[in-house]
Amino acid sequence: MRFSRISLVTTAVGTLLSATAVTASAQAAPTDDAPRYQPAMVAALADSLGISEDTAVARLDHQAAQQDALAELERSGVATDGAYFTADGKLTVNVSSAAAATQVRQHGLTARVPQRGERALDRIKASLDATALRNAPDGITSWSVDLPSDTVTVHVVPGRTSAAAESFLKAAATHGGAVRVVRDGQRLETQSTVYPGSRMTWTNNQGSWLCSVGYGAHDSSGRQYLVSAGHCVADLTDLYYNNAHFAKGTHSRYALGTRSVDMGVALVDSDDSVATQVGTWGNGANIAVKGSKRAAPGASLCKSGQTTGWTCGAVGSYNVSVTYKDEHGGPDTVVTGLATSSVCTEGGDSGGAYISGNQAQGMTSGGPIGQQCWGTNSRGSSYFQPLDDALSFYNLTLNTN
Repeated sequence: MRFSRISLVTTAVGTLLSATAVTASAQAAPTDDAPRYQPAMVAALADSLGISEDTAVARLDHQAAQQDALAELERSGVATDGAYFTADGKLTVNVSSAAAATQVRQHGLTARVPQRGERALDRIKASLDATALRNAPDGITSWSVDLPSDTVTVHVVPGRTSAAAESFLKAAATHGGAVRVVRDGQRLETQSTVYPGSRMTWTNNQGSWLCSVGYGAHDSSGRQYLVSAGHCVADLTDLYYNNAHFAKGTHSRYALGTRSVDMGVALVDSDDSVATQVGTWGNGANIAVKGSKRAAPGASLCKSGQTTGWTCGAVGSYNVSVTYKDEHGGPDTVVTGLATSSVCTEGGDSGGAYISGNQAQGMTSGGPIGQQCWGTNSRGSSYFQPLDDALSFYNLTLNTN
C-alpha cells in the first residue's frame, strides 16, 4: 500500500476548508438566590482595581443604574451624542444643547456640550481608516475615537517613520485639533493561545498549505517551541493560526525524496503560546496534558486535527518505516521511526496531537491515500511521529498542565 503525506493538501487562497467546532453550553435560568454578577468576574475586577469585592459589586450596580437612566433618557426622545464613564464612576453624556443638558441632569447624570461629539469624530475616524486601507501605516499603532478628550487619538511608535506613516499623519493633520497624536505607542501583535489540534497554515513558493498544531515545549533557557511533524515545518516558514502569525519553523528532519524522520520544531512568538490541553472539537472537555509517557501497543488513543476533528483508535506498533508518495509528482520519501495506529486521519491532520489518557503520544505524520473518516464508519489507520523521540532529539521539555 502506498501512503501520502497527510498535510500536503494545497488549495486556492480563500477556499481552505476548516472543521467547525463551536458548541453551546446551556445556561441555567437565573434564580432569586443567584448572584447578580459572575463571582469570578467580580473577583477579577476587584483584584485589577485594588478594591474589595463588595466595592466592586457596588461599582457595577452604580454603573448599571446610570446606564439604565441613559436608556430611559433616550427613550424619552433626548438626542445624545455619546457617553462615557469618568474615573470616579460618573456617566457623562454628550448633548448638543443647554435644554438637553438640563434633561440629562434631571436624570441624575452629568451633561456636556462638546465641541465635536461622537458622530463628528466617527466621520473623522472613517476618513483615517480609508487612508490606512490604501497602505498600512507601519509605526502607527492605533487610532480611535476618544470621547473624554473629544478627539480622534492616534498612537505612534516613537522614533519610527515610514512613508505610509508619514502619509497617514499628514492626513490626520488636516483635521486640526480634532486629531490628537500621542507618541507613546508600542508595536502591536495578536496574542493567541493555540490548542493542539487547531488549524495551522503557511505559504511557500508552491502555494498555501495547512497542517494541525502539535505540542508546546520549552528548552533549558525557557524558549517556547511547537513540536510538529517534520514535513509541516520543513520549509522553516512563518506559521499562522486564524490568519495571525504565531510561530516560525526552525528545524526539521524531513526532506522530500531523501531518507527522513518526520519531526520538526518551530519557535513560538513571545506573546503567543501553545495550550497544555488538547482540543476535542466539541467532543467533551479539552484534555489536559500531564506528560509524555509512551503508551504500549494496543492502548487506546485519540487524535485532534483540523480536518477530521477528534478521532480515536489504538496504538499499533513502533519503529515503523513507510514510503510516502509525493502527490505532486516529486520523488517518494522513506520515513523511519514512526508508530502506527487505527486512528482515522485525512489531509490537513498532519502535525495534530495524539493523546492516550492524559499522556501526549505524538503528531500525525500520514495515512492511506483517499481515506474517508466522516460518516458512520470512522475507522481507519494512520502513522504518527512519537513525541518522546522528538523531545529527546531536540532536547526539549514538554509543557504540561
